[in-house]
Amino acid sequence: MTAAERPPELSIVIPCFNEEENVRAICAAVTAEAERHVASHEIIFIDNRSTDATRDILREMCAEDGRVRAIFNTRNYGQMRSPTHGIYQATGEAVIGMCADFQDPPALIGELVRLWRGGAKIVLGQRRSEQTGPLLGLIRKTGYTMLAQVADYPIIPNATGFGLFDRVVVDELARWHEPEPFFRGMVVETGYPIALVPFDRPPRAAGETKNGPAALLAFALSGLAGSAKTLLRAPMLLAVAIAVLAVIAFAAALVAILLGGPALVLAALGLALAMFAVLLLFLGLIGDQVRLIAERSRGAPLVIEEARLNFPPREERV
Repeated sequence: MTAAERPPELSIVIPCFNEEENVRAICAAVTAEAERHVASHEIIFIDNRSTDATRDILREMCAEDGRVRAIFNTRNYGQMRSPTHGIYQATGEAVIGMCADFQDPPALIGELVRLWRGGAKIVLGQRRSEQTGPLLGLIRKTGYTMLAQVADYPIIPNATGFGLFDRVVVDELARWHEPEPFFRGMVVETGYPIALVPFDRPPRAAGETKNGPAALLAFALSGLAGSAKTLLRAPMLLAVAIAVLAVIAFAAALVAILLGGPALVLAALGLALAMFAVLLLFLGLIGDQVRLIAERSRGAPLVIEEARLNFPPREERV
């Protein structure tokens, strides 16, 4: 096997959607870091059906550098399936997953590689703090606490999709054929030792975030139930809304105690709403698990590719 035919030492997978302002800059930054720290590398962009000039720019980049590769999805498959599919298409001895907007710092690639060469099969980026408001921060902290109590494997607070995964980890997870892969949880589930790299997440370099409150909520529910946006998720979404009403009722009860209002009635209303929300949440989770069983037996691919650029024929993976 010639040097040109050998798999690269490192693959960097970058999912994108409407990132015309960032893809060329992130490619240049990642290339510079990879050339400093590894003997060979490839960069794989997987595009989730961008509607701006992202794809045109990626075509230009692929024509300019054979180490840059691109996968164009037929539609937007979300922020779980598309990035994971891209990771499974990588052929490097190690694979890094990172975002296109510079919130996962390219400057940390050297540290990820150093820890991997030191024996770590999984290296995860861990944000030191979240750039969120007080309410979202409280919800996130509460969510981590709940998951830590009920999850089948340890939950790493503030771990992101940013990290490095050894070839054995990627190949193992690809065999699972998970239809809605919560990848950052799956890597922990493998049981391989994990090294953490704390970092302060910078703001986006350009453009606007695609992760609004609705998208973040959907991602959180997917991580909890391993599911997609389906009608079977409706009970969980309704549970969230009713839980908010329960909190409002309890708050009103506290105010009523101070002002001499119907505190008991409001407290009873809050308790009833809270119980109903819990019931709907578990019904939704059961429904999602039923749907997940059906998806697993269906055998559908994570994404359907419209085109791929700069991939040798031998890399036709599923």
